[in-house]
Amino acid sequence: MSAAQMPGEERRVKVGTLGVLGAGAMGGALLRGVLRAGLVPPQHVWVVEPDSSRRQQVQTELGVSVLAKAGPELGQCQTILVAVKPQVWEEALEQARPFFAPKVRVLSIVAGVRTQQLAARLPAGATVVRAMPNMPALVGAGATAICGTTGAEAGEAETEALAVAKEIFGAVGRVVQLSESALDAVTGLSGSGPAYVFLMIEALADGGVSAGLSREVSELLAAQTVLGAAQAVLETKLSPAVLRTQVMSPAGTTAAGLRVLEQRAVRAALIDAVLAAAERSQQLGAAGHHASVTPHPQPGPGGD
Repeated sequence: MSAAQMPGEERRVKVGTLGVLGAGAMGGALLRGVLRAGLVPPQHVWVVEPDSSRRQQVQTELGVSVLAKAGPELGQCQTILVAVKPQVWEEALEQARPFFAPKVRVLSIVAGVRTQQLAARLPAGATVVRAMPNMPALVGAGATAICGTTGAEAGEAETEALAVAKEIFGAVGRVVQLSESALDAVTGLSGSGPAYVFLMIEALADGGVSAGLSREVSELLAAQTVLGAAQAVLETKLSPAVLRTQVMSPAGTTAAGLRVLEQRAVRAALIDAVLAAAERSQQLGAAGHHASVTPHPQPGPGGD
């Protein structure tokens, strides 16, 4: 059963004092979203970031407290966001764990690291939520899937942690709650999906140039067309198939273009792309590696 947080939904939980391990691209984007949404005031945020230039930037821009390494200050945090690279997540938690509050909520965006792996390296009373945001979260338009450790049998602490996760990731886009077993499919669709869409925008713009438009105008029109079409799906709640018929008239220009797309099997190619990426994610997960697609950019969490 999935549940999505919609924009403007009434908040039911408090994030509390927030600790952030890693202020790279995605960690920084999430922190900015949280502060912009007013979920936590800057004085209630502690950021652990070993890179001095990034640490200075975060402190100057956002007014939060920063640490070069984990320290006792993290004991004040009810919620910890783990946003480090997959290569260093174990070391980061090993250093921070002694300072965590006994019943801390830990939200992880470290790609490919499962909830049970995280729980094994945390205090016994900690609650774990795994999240997979995608690259558009950097511009506040992300799609994030979250899951807990126990699924349908979640207790009060996990239910509250999931609600906190919906608040935090809802500040940078839309959120769905799924079982952990569904995250490989999420990788194939929303994790890798932005790359598919960028390719589509690039191809549409190439078509505009071939038809006589300038590159600048073609890219603008292509990008805005994709943005507008996506917004129409989300706001009207009509299926893409129904909306497509509203654009197309019998024997018209759109019908001619769609006929070419069907002849070239574009629909089948996109389906196969999602399935191939999901299968690859599953293979890498079984081998103990992080996802080899890039659900979100480095530095910070993500694959390659």
